[in-house]
Amino acid sequence: MDVAIAIFFVVIDTAATLAGATWWPAHPGTLAWVMLGVQAAACLSLAARRRAPLTVVAVLGAFTLAVTLLIWPAGALTPAHAGNVWAPFATALAAYGPIFYRRNRRTAYIAIAVLAIIVARPWQPSLMIITIGLSRTTLGPLLALYCDARRRMVRMLTERVERAERERFLLAEQARADERARLAGEMHDIVTHRVSLMVLQAGAMRVTAPDEATRQAAEELRAAGCQALEELRDLVGILRTVPEGDETPSVSGLATLIAESTAVGTPAELVEDGDPALASPLVGRTAYRIVREALTNVRKHAPGARVTVRVHYDKTQVRLTIRNTPPTGRPSGLADTGSGLGIVNLRQRIELVHGTLRAGRAPDGGFRVEATLPAYVPTAESVA
Repeated sequence: MDVAIAIFFVVIDTAATLAGATWWPAHPGTLAWVMLGVQAAACLSLAARRRAPLTVVAVLGAFTLAVTLLIWPAGALTPAHAGNVWAPFATALAAYGPIFYRRNRRTAYIAIAVLAIIVARPWQPSLMIITIGLSRTTLGPLLALYCDARRRMVRMLTERVERAERERFLLAEQARADERARLAGEMHDIVTHRVSLMVLQAGAMRVTAPDEATRQAAEELRAAGCQALEELRDLVGILRTVPEGDETPSVSGLATLIAESTAVGTPAELVEDGDPALASPLVGRTAYRIVREALTNVRKHAPGARVTVRVHYDKTQVRLTIRNTPPTGRPSGLADTGSGLGIVNLRQRIELVHGTLRAGRAPDGGFRVEATLPAYVPTAESVA
């Protein structure tokens, strides 16, 4: 793009010079044609305006100064229109670079000031030339200041939105942890109370039982109740503790998931479009769960079917399509082993990351699952 812009200004400035809009003499000689080539080379330096903006300003400023000195006091060139600005139009874009691309603004301002003096030629006072020269050399810096301020504002707003999203997810995680602890406490209080009564009654029955068989049964009941209380304490401890991390693979594990499905008799194909790195960790794990649940359902309800998994990644969202052909094998006993809530639980998980899920019969008799997830969902991992 920079090279194309540089070539564009070469053409514009060459045409403008030959048309007499700048320093071109009425009767050009060898020196005029040489300087026209030097001007084209100076305009081509715009290709480096991002990497070396001060160098571009220096090159165009030096050319303008050289042309000015050749016209006066050297008298080697005599322009057809003495009231023109000698500087090429490329100086306007060159003045943009130092302000936008360099962090040291003081050096940039000094370079722009020197360029403005060269272009405006205050040693040959002319209101029109000074006005046009200053306008040409200040337009770029003013535009650069505006673009830089807008870039900073967009970055600040983006960081603020991401921070708000992280805080919202952290608050949601804290709320889930608090609810988990509350449920654990209630379960402990209710179940412990009832089981403790059972243990005490079994102990009393063991003491007062008239025969050995009853005492033995009461002892077994008491022992089972004590073991239940110990297991309950362990379970409550687990519920009160927030899991350290989610070990679910991300989208990098989809290929392994497809290979495992094919190995157990459900042929599957994975088609990925885009860069998987665009999916944030939480979105990648959610996508993995979607594909895993879909493949599980195919094995249960569509024996002999072929599965195609398509994943499209872009900067804003991740789209998954899992489609299987109609079943060709005999119904297996796996269809009745599930809870029937796989899609429901999956939909709830997808809604937590602000995604959408569509599942239903395909026109060919197969089944189709489509999910759309945001590419980036901030979590506690993003804070680190």
